[in-house]
Amino acid sequence: MLFRGAAGMFAQDQQHELAALERQVFDFLGYQWAPILANFLHIIIVILGLFGTIQYRPRYIVVYAIWTAVWVTWNIFIICFYLEVGGLSKDSELLTFNISRHQSWWSENGPGCVRKEAPMSGIKGLDNHSYISVIGCALEYRYIEVMHSSFQILIALVGFVYACYVVSVFTEEEDSFDFIGGFDPFPLYHVNEKPTNLLFKQTYLPA
Repeated sequence: MLFRGAAGMFAQDQQHELAALERQVFDFLGYQWAPILANFLHIIIVILGLFGTIQYRPRYIVVYAIWTAVWVTWNIFIICFYLEVGGLSKDSELLTFNISRHQSWWSENGPGCVRKEAPMSGIKGLDNHSYISVIGCALEYRYIEVMHSSFQILIALVGFVYACYVVSVFTEEEDSFDFIGGFDPFPLYHVNEKPTNLLFKQTYLPA
């Protein structure tokens, strides 16, 4: 049971890390600084969970379980951001820390999207700039981001269940081992073994 739970947890963490790396790539391409930092921290915690699973460290797995709850909350916020729920706007610069006006990479590179540039000639000071329009997108970029976040939530929930299961199994194993005296430095029945030459040592005194 312990091996099966640890193996399942290990496989789940690997999938979680691959999904986070995939998302990190597209966030880098879109200069989405807030998601980039969140993904980086998420990858570190997932690696910590992998280490805890391999080395049988329940505390590390508990940290991973707590982080999955935070990760679910973050992805719910991303969904609300792109669906413009609660006064949020997908056109705001919130995810870029107001450093740039970049949007999601999918806004110009989504499935079926065609990117066109038109020079802004005749406008003073903007002769070297161009107007970019995107047409023909089969799916709006915000829905792609929503699907990404929904997938992350699904993986996180499965990882949370696995983490709780593995921690409970580890705890039961430690409790049973303690019960039989596995961690007791002074067991109840201690046999003091001595070499026979010490037990039957003869003393010779000078005459």
